[in-house]
Amino acid sequence: MDEFLPTLLHWTTRAIETAGILAIVIGSVAATVAWLGDRRRMPGEAAFHAYRSALGRSILLGLEFLVAADIINTVAIEPTLQSVAVLAGIVAIRTFLSISLEVEIEGRWPWQERRPRRED
Repeated sequence: MDEFLPTLLHWTTRAIETAGILAIVIGSVAATVAWLGDRRRMPGEAAFHAYRSALGRSILLGLEFLVAADIINTVAIEPTLQSVAVLAGIVAIRTFLSISLEVEIEGRWPWQERRPRRED
């Protein structure tokens, strides 16, 4: 019974990591398929921005899953000082990536108010 919980947590983190990878891969494929259809209906720049936005969202979702798996792995499976330090570095890097992607997608810092959409 002592081995059951660590094994369960190990497979849980692997499942969450797989979900994160699938979110990125499936989101990338879906964004590419949508872009191929959009570029016929939209001007080139608008289709490109829609593609980057969809691609960025799938990467953000995947990163969220991967961070969750790292937290579970570090806190529940391998709670050593070294693994906590590695987790802190991973979370810092992924947080920076998430903020960077958010700025790219939204065109503003996460703490700034949303600009109202212009009606053309």
